[in-house]
This record gives sequence, structure tokens and C-alpha cells, in this order.
Amino acid sequence: MTSIQLRSKVDSNGVLRLCVPFGKSDANRVVRVTVEPLDEAIETMSAEQWHGFVHEIAGCIDDPTFQRHPQGDFERRQEIFP
Repeated sequence: MTSIQLRSKVDSNGVLRLCVPFGKSDANRVVRVTVEPLDEAIETMSAEQWHGFVHEIAGCIDDPTFQRHPQGDFERRQEIFP
């Protein structure tokens, strides 16, 4: 078994949840988990940066086989206000 390093974040309740992938050959094996806090600042995007990112990736599907399937028709409802 090789060592695995994962980065995860403690949630707002102070709980760290880990899902670590192992193969079936490692089933029922005892392992050691070491938790080491990182003192790295978490970079968050401003609203402006987020909008820039969205505009950068919008419409970037360049797969010629990609197709949007028919969306169907909206049902016609009776108008409330004439």
C-alpha cells in the first residue's frame, strides 16, 4: 500500500470528513491517519473575479458531437389578468 496525501477542509461544525479511495485488496486492513493543519490562507474570489471566470468558460464546449436535446414546450395556462 502506498501513502496517500489528501487535502480536505473542516466543515462549519468542526468536523473533518474523509473519503479515501482504496482497492479491494486493501479491504479490512488497519491504517494510520495523521491530521496536520495547514496554515495556508484560503483564496476566495471576489464577485468580479467569479463573473470573469464564468464569462471565460461560458460557451467553451467544442465537442462537435455535443448536442442539446429538445426542451419541449411550456404548458399554456389561463391568463390571470386579461
